[in-house]
Amino acid sequence: MSSLRLRTLAAAVALATATVGALTACGDTGEAAGADGGPVTLRLGYFPNITHASAVVGVEKGIFQDKLGSNVTLETKTFNAGPAAVEALFSDAIDATYIGPNPTVNAHSKSNGEAVRVVSGSASGGVALVVKPEINGVEDLRGKKIATPQLGNTQDVAFRYWLKEKGLTATKEGGGDVSIVPQENAQTVETFTSGAIQGAWVPEPFVSRLVNAGGKVLVDERDLWPDGKFVITNLIVSTKFLKAHPDVVKALVAGQVAANDHLHKNEADSQKAISDHIGKITGKPLDPELIAQAWKTIEFTNDPIASSLATGLDHAVAVELTQPVDLKGLYDLSYLNEALKAAGEAEVPQP
Repeated sequence: MSSLRLRTLAAAVALATATVGALTACGDTGEAAGADGGPVTLRLGYFPNITHASAVVGVEKGIFQDKLGSNVTLETKTFNAGPAAVEALFSDAIDATYIGPNPTVNAHSKSNGEAVRVVSGSASGGVALVVKPEINGVEDLRGKKIATPQLGNTQDVAFRYWLKEKGLTATKEGGGDVSIVPQENAQTVETFTSGAIQGAWVPEPFVSRLVNAGGKVLVDERDLWPDGKFVITNLIVSTKFLKAHPDVVKALVAGQVAANDHLHKNEADSQKAISDHIGKITGKPLDPELIAQAWKTIEFTNDPIASSLATGLDHAVAVELTQPVDLKGLYDLSYLNEALKAAGEAEVPQP
């Protein structure tokens, strides 16, 4: 055999060996990787509260990292409310985040439908208006100060719309019949106890904390929605990251489905994981009894309940916090349905 043919054969063997090695390193293991087969960093945002339990447990129990594999480094960042998470996503500080519906719509609107995609649901419910015991109805709210997590966030929109429906006014500047005071959820129990505010429209665990601090539930938001279902948390990714690393997004969504499965099948373990994880972030673990109390008000669902997001948009328009938005292209549930099918669960229709 000639030396030329030997060199050609050797090169072919080397190429085949490299190809098999690459398949073994990435494809055969099912691990996510970069477009070049190299390592990837996924920067994920979420809130340290119970309505983000899918994310909290997914991170704390290592469920996300297990699905992502060794080629993907998971970095996390926590937020108090959705607008701050959207700002981080727009500034390229994160690649994906768990977030409420109204900031999701705002991100879609501000980018002309280009910046984000909803790839999964996470949770429904877990929100209420908690007030001082002497407040017995909507008319008693006149002249009162009521907190929401942030101007334009999901709870802020819900409260403003509810007041509008009841015939009361509330301006963005804190004026009107009811003064809305945006503040971080962590401050709310203290300001409620001191009397600086007389109530708050907030997610769990702050609903239960306020009740335990002497408040009472005036409105359970589940009562305002058909069948008591509305999206409180969904998972969005930047389209830039989705296009560059579809396999990583696929693995993240598989982790979301697995995390919700863990929440359903291992309540006690999940509640302990939430307490421990929030303790690491805030310096004080959540009371397990508080988590169990809040747990009853939340449904952990992979369905993003797109119809409720569209209704929430109508509400935000009605209270002049956003303009009408075309929601076409916002959802990409292909990865979710692939994960649900693999788990033997019912798929979710693409909106």
